[in-house]
Amino acid sequence: MPDPRFYSVAGPFTLDELAEISGAEASNGKSRMFSDISPLSTAGSDHVGFLDNRKYLDVFSKTSAGVCLVRPDHAAKAPDGMALLVTDEPYRGYARVAAAFYPRENNAHGLDGADGIDKSAMIGKGCQIAPSAVIGAKAEIGEGCRIGPHSAIGPGVVVGPGGVIASNVTLTHCIIGANAVIHPGVRVGQDGFGFAIASGPDGHLKVPQLGRVVIGENVEIGANSTIDRGSAPDTVIGEGTKIDNLVQIGHNVRIGMNCVVVSQVGISGSTAIGDFVVLGGQAGLAGHLAIGDGVRVAAKAGVIGDIEPGLTVGGFPARPRTEWLRSIAVLKRLAKKKDS
Repeated sequence: MPDPRFYSVAGPFTLDELAEISGAEASNGKSRMFSDISPLSTAGSDHVGFLDNRKYLDVFSKTSAGVCLVRPDHAAKAPDGMALLVTDEPYRGYARVAAAFYPRENNAHGLDGADGIDKSAMIGKGCQIAPSAVIGAKAEIGEGCRIGPHSAIGPGVVVGPGGVIASNVTLTHCIIGANAVIHPGVRVGQDGFGFAIASGPDGHLKVPQLGRVVIGENVEIGANSTIDRGSAPDTVIGEGTKIDNLVQIGHNVRIGMNCVVVSQVGISGSTAIGDFVVLGGQAGLAGHLAIGDGVRVAAKAGVIGDIEPGLTVGGFPARPRTEWLRSIAVLKRLAKKKDS
């Protein structure tokens, strides 16, 4: 469920009401009440989930969610007793339901404090905070942190002890572990790029982004990098991971411990990366992938499929290093034959 430090839930709603909101057809208990939305993997009996990607059919068949938005051809895979909201466009339906549970709020948070620090914020001992920094309501700043000029730390954000937040940083909807180093211009916790893409005249429908960014201890994030918050599950950066400048990390991405992410890497939403992974500069990773422990991805590689643990890959599409280098050698020989 969305973290109440950052989001306020409306509702509850009956199944009939959810059907009207989503434009779906309800089945199995129209008077039942549902209190919140949740990912299928963590949902309870009073939660609403959705299934739009076949990759998650197994999760759907085992979920404890009380109701799910689902396509007609996937409905038969539902667990016994689950209510269904059947629609040809479950992601668009979910976007409408999520917006009903979490109406868009005014993002202009007033401060109860003349010095830019809200009176309800908790500031640990020995912190150094620049006069132009802004710290929102109920934020928690651990002992010995340094916060640079013109940085903004949003309501409810937690920064662990020993953190160094440089100038012009924006932190929202995030929990940051001890001894983080965050360089100038970093943005953490902004909306993920979540839209139900339209093929007709109705236009693209924004999906509320209701997760967080959870960052482990001893993480470093380079200048002007961006980490989107999750759509419902969290975006997670593991302990000891080092992120270079100008990196983009999409919503729901999970990066393991002690990874290295080099400049200009882009990671699309919901990709899971194991421990001790190295991503070379300008590598691009598609969404919903599984990258195993110890994987090494060469610079400028384009990763469009899962990678088994321990492999080194390169090229586009990315493939094992020996195969990639052989293909380059073959192309060189073909080019020489053509020239001769």
